[in-house]
Amino acid sequence: MTRNLLVALSLFVLTACTNTPDWDYDKSVKFANYKTFAWSPDTDFDNGAENYQISELMEKRVRNAIKSEMSQHGFKLVDAQQADVMVNFHASVDTKLDVDTFNTSYTARWNYWGVGWHTQTQAREYEVGTLVIDIVDRVSNQLVWRGAKEGRLRKNQSPEKRTESVNNTVKDILANFPPKPQH
Repeated sequence: MTRNLLVALSLFVLTACTNTPDWDYDKSVKFANYKTFAWSPDTDFDNGAENYQISELMEKRVRNAIKSEMSQHGFKLVDAQQADVMVNFHASVDTKLDVDTFNTSYTARWNYWGVGWHTQTQAREYEVGTLVIDIVDRVSNQLVWRGAKEGRLRKNQSPEKRTESVNNTVKDILANFPPKPQH
């Protein structure tokens, strides 16, 4: 099933959702040792893979948002050979189904009394976008941190609104990077 995600990829134009980001990381890693990052060469959005596509405009927004957030967390963008960690990100869009069933009772009186029930079911498809950000130790080439957030997609938004949504989504995802030391 191929779809043109350029339209649907108002991707991170996620609605103001209450979805909280999901994080996972390697507890044995000393994240305080990491100070620099580079883009992973595995970040490839032209691979034609199904359900894994992002427009160049959205890719630029995501890169800018990640670079800004990483900078806010004290990380500097450098050449891959000098980086402590590599950053990779990808996006997906899934179709979900929302089903509502309504039961209605009524009482009728014509020539007799009667009670009836009416059941109505409505189904609506909607798209959910997920942004995943991976942090990989450059030397060991091991995944050390992953964050993701999903939300319902909204279409027909201005470029400014898309940028704002991407920035907010990336900020939410990277809020736990680097993870706080556990005592």
